[in-house]
Amino acid sequence: MQKADVVGVVLRLWLAIAFGLFGYEKIVGDDWVEMFRQIGFGDWFRYFTGGLQVLGASLILHPRTARIGAAVIAATMLGAMGVHVFILPTGVGGALIPAVFLGFTSASLWRTPRGEEAPLSLR
Repeated sequence: MQKADVVGVVLRLWLAIAFGLFGYEKIVGDDWVEMFRQIGFGDWFRYFTGGLQVLGASLILHPRTARIGAAVIAATMLGAMGVHVFILPTGVGGALIPAVFLGFTSASLWRTPRGEEAPLSLR
C-alpha cells in the first residue's frame, strides 16, 4: 500500500469543494446569468458548464477517477480563459483567475497517485 500524499489529497479536496460550489452556483444561482448571456450561448451553456464542474469535482475525489475529473475541470478552465480573452470585454486580465485554477488543477494531476490501491484518505 502506498503512503498517502497529504498535499495531493488536500489539493484534490480543495478543488472538489471549489468546483462543486462553482458548478452548483452556475446551475441554481442568478449571478452567472448575465455573463453567460454576454457569451451568447444562452442558459443551456451555463447549465452544461456547471454540470461539468460538478462532475469534475465529484470525479477528482476518488483516486481511480481523479485524473479524469482534473481533465474535466481543466477543460472548463481553458474554455473560461478563451472566453475572457476572445469574447468578454475583460480580456487577458479576466483570464487570470481561470489560469490560476488551471495551475492548481494541473498540480493535482501531477500529485494524483496512479493505480486503484492509492488512498484518498489519510490513514
